[in-house]
Amino acid sequence: TPTTPTPRPALDPRKTARSPKWTVLPALSASARDALPYPPDALPGARDVATAYGNLRVYEFGPEDAPERVLLLHGIGTPCLALGGVAAEFVARGWRVMTFDFFGRGYSDAPLDIPHDARLYTTQLLLALASSPLPGWTGNDAFHLLGYSLGGAIAAAFASSHPHLVRSLTLVAPGGLVRSAAHVGWRSRLLYDSDWVPETVRRWFVARRIAPADPVSGGDVPEKETVDDDGGGSAEWDELRLVGGRRIGEVVRWQMETHPGYVRSYMSTIRHAPIYDRGGEEWRVLGEALSARRAAGGAAPGLRKGRVLFVLGERDDIVVPGETVWDAEAVLGEDAVEVVVLKGGHEVAITKGREIVGAVVAAWENDG
Repeated sequence: TPTTPTPRPALDPRKTARSPKWTVLPALSASARDALPYPPDALPGARDVATAYGNLRVYEFGPEDAPERVLLLHGIGTPCLALGGVAAEFVARGWRVMTFDFFGRGYSDAPLDIPHDARLYTTQLLLALASSPLPGWTGNDAFHLLGYSLGGAIAAAFASSHPHLVRSLTLVAPGGLVRSAAHVGWRSRLLYDSDWVPETVRRWFVARRIAPADPVSGGDVPEKETVDDDGGGSAEWDELRLVGGRRIGEVVRWQMETHPGYVRSYMSTIRHAPIYDRGGEEWRVLGEALSARRAAGGAAPGLRKGRVLFVLGERDDIVVPGETVWDAEAVLGEDAVEVVVLKGGHEVAITKGREIVGAVVAAWENDG
C-alpha cells in the first residue's frame, strides 16, 4: 500500500499557522493591499524567505555600500513596522538596515509545535541574516544590534551566544531583567502558568486581554500585557502612529483577525522567551563576554567597547529605569552599562526614533 508523504513542517497546518501573506494577500488588488493596516510594502526592500518554520518576512534597505549595518528587533505585539521610524533615521545617516517580523507576527508564519524561546528567536535571527543577497551580515563585527522590548531580550540572548558577530548592542526598554515578582500579576500567572485552564479557554481570555481598544477604551496594551493595570492607558497606546500613519491598534487588531498563529505565538513567547529574571542566565554570560572584551582592549571580535547602551523611557512602568539600571549594573558590571533616559514611557522606540539613533551613533563614535 503506498504511503502518504508527510508534509514538510512549513506546509503542515498542524505545525505551522500561515500568515496573511498566504491567507489575505492573494485575493487583494494592489489598491486593496495598499489600504491594509500593514501593507506588504510598508517598508522598503521586502523579501519573503522560505524556512523550515514557514515564511519569514524580512526588510533590508539603505545604501548597499554603507560602512555600518544595523539589525532591528521589534516588540511582542506589533510587527517590525513599529521600528520604521528608527530604521528611517539610520538610513538617513547612511547606515544599512535589516529588520523582520518575528514568527507569528506580521507576514511571518507561526510554528505551532515549537516553544517560542530564545533558541527559536536566535535561529530566526540567523535565518534573516543568511537571507541577505549582500555580503557583510556575517563574520566578525558584522552588524550593530538594536532590540526593543521583547526584541531587547532576544538581542541580549543572541549577543550572549554570538558576541563575535555584534559590533555594538543597544537595548531600548528591553525585556530580560524585568522583575516578575513586581510586574507579573495574578491574572497573568493564572492565564499562562495554571495547568487547569483549558488551552482553548486560555487562548480566548488572552485574545480578549491583548485586543486593542475599540474605539477608545478596553483591552490591554500588547506591549504591557504582563501588568495587571486593567487596561489603563491602552487607548493612548493604540493611537500611536506608525510609518505611513497607521495606528498601532489597527495593526494589532488586523493581526488578530487575519493571522491564525498570532495569539498562540504571543502566548508561547510570554511562557518561554527570556523576558523575566534572566540575570543569572543569558545576561550573566553576556556580562562575561563584555568583561573579556574590556580586558582585551578591543582585541577580541565583537562588542569591542565592552559595554551595552540602554535607552529607557523615564515614565516606563514595565521596564522601570531605576530597576533596570540597578539590575543591569549588578549582572553586567558598572563599566558595561551606558544609559540614556528619554522623556516618555514604554513607547519610546516608536516615538523617539531620532533621539535613539543619535544616542547609538554617539555611543559608537565615542572612543572613551
